[in-house]
Amino acid sequence: MMSLWFDTRRRPGRAVRPRLRLGLMMLPAALGHPGAAVGQETGATAQRATERVRIIAVGDVMPGTEFPDAGYLDPRLAGGAGPEAVLGDSLTRLLGSGDLVFGNMEGVLWDEDVPPSKECKDPKACYVFRSPESYAELLADAGFTVMALANNHSGDWGEEGRQATMAALSRNGIRYAGLAQSGARTASLELDAGIRVGVAAFSPNKGTLSINDPAGAAEIVRALAAQHDLVVVSFHGGAEGSKYTSLPRERETFYGENRGDVYAFAHTVVDAGADVVIGHGPHVPRAIEIYRDRFIAYSLGNFWTYGRFNLRGPNGLAPVIDLELAPDGRLLDARIHSARQEGRGGPTIDHSKGAMKLIADLTSTDVPEAGLEFGMEGQINWPGRPGLQLRTPQSPVDQKEPSTL
Repeated sequence: MMSLWFDTRRRPGRAVRPRLRLGLMMLPAALGHPGAAVGQETGATAQRATERVRIIAVGDVMPGTEFPDAGYLDPRLAGGAGPEAVLGDSLTRLLGSGDLVFGNMEGVLWDEDVPPSKECKDPKACYVFRSPESYAELLADAGFTVMALANNHSGDWGEEGRQATMAALSRNGIRYAGLAQSGARTASLELDAGIRVGVAAFSPNKGTLSINDPAGAAEIVRALAAQHDLVVVSFHGGAEGSKYTSLPRERETFYGENRGDVYAFAHTVVDAGADVVIGHGPHVPRAIEIYRDRFIAYSLGNFWTYGRFNLRGPNGLAPVIDLELAPDGRLLDARIHSARQEGRGGPTIDHSKGAMKLIADLTSTDVPEAGLEFGMEGQINWPGRPGLQLRTPQSPVDQKEPSTL
C-alpha cells in the first residue's frame, strides 16, 4: 500500500474563462475511441499533448427563486453578495479552479413578474423556479463556464423565460446547451493551448434535446467529436427521490413520464465520442463508472438548490466531481469532493465525506464490474489507470493527511 497525494490543480487561483471557439478546427479520427485526435504534430499539437484539462461538474443549480415570492430568495445573497457568502471560501476556490465548470440550470433567470407557463393553481405548492437575472453573474463569479438547459424546469416560463435565461448567461460569459433550437443545442468552448470542448445536454422534456432518442443523441455527439478535442455530455434523467439512488439499467418511468434508460444512454454517447458524461435529475447521487477510459456520473443530485427542495438524507448530499483529462479525452485523475446542503439549502464542504461514501457504496453495488476504488479523501482508482504520481498536497478543499489507496 502506498500513501499518495492527489492534487489535480493545474494552476492556483481562478481559471481564465474559456473562450468560444473560433476559426478552423482539426478533425479527430477514431483511435480506440471516436474522439481521439490525430494529425501532423506542430508546436501547438505538441503542447496540447502535454496539457491536462481540469473539468469540475455538479448537479442541479437553483440558488433561489422569486416565485411565488421573494421569501424564497437566500438572504445571504442580498446586496450583491458573492458566492462565497453561501459556498464558503474553500468551495468557491474549488469551483474557480476548473478549466471547464459545469452545472445544470434548474429553472429560469428572468426578472419579469409574470405567471408561469405551467398551470399553477396554488403557487405555494407549485414547483417552478424563476431566479433573478443577476444570479447569472453570481454563477460566473462562482466559476461556472457552461450550464445545461435540458431539464424539466428550463421551460417553467415558456420560450420567453428560456430566451431571458440564455441572454443572462451570455451577458456573463457562460455557455449553455440542451435546447432544441438553433444556437442552443450545443456549446463550443476553447481552453488554454487551443483545446476545444463541445458540450451537449439531453432530457425527456419538451423543447430540449431528447434523452429518449439515443440514435439522434449519438449523431449529435459524433458531430461534436469531429470538430472538438473533448466532448462533455449532460443528461437529466431517471426517477426522482431518495428511493431512487440505485441504477436500474433499464428504462425508468416516473409519474407516467419516460425518464430514459440512463445506463444505456451513457454508454451510447461514450461509444459515439463523449469523453465525460454527467447525469442529474433524480435529486440524489447515484453510482459512477469509468467506461472505455471515460468518466460517467449517473446522477450528481442537488448542488445549490435553495428554498424549495427536499434536502433530507441523500437529497442534501452535493458531490463535486473533479476530473483531469488528457487532450484526447482519456481520464487521468478523478476525485469526488463532498459538499452538503442543510436547512433551506446552499452547499458547503462536508468533511464527513457523505457524498463520496454514498457514491462509493452505490458504485460497488450497481456497477461492480467497473472495479473502482475510493480513497478516504475522495480519490478514485480504476483498472488500467495511467501511472500514479506523487504530488504536493495543495488541494483547495482538503489539505490534511495523505490518503492511502
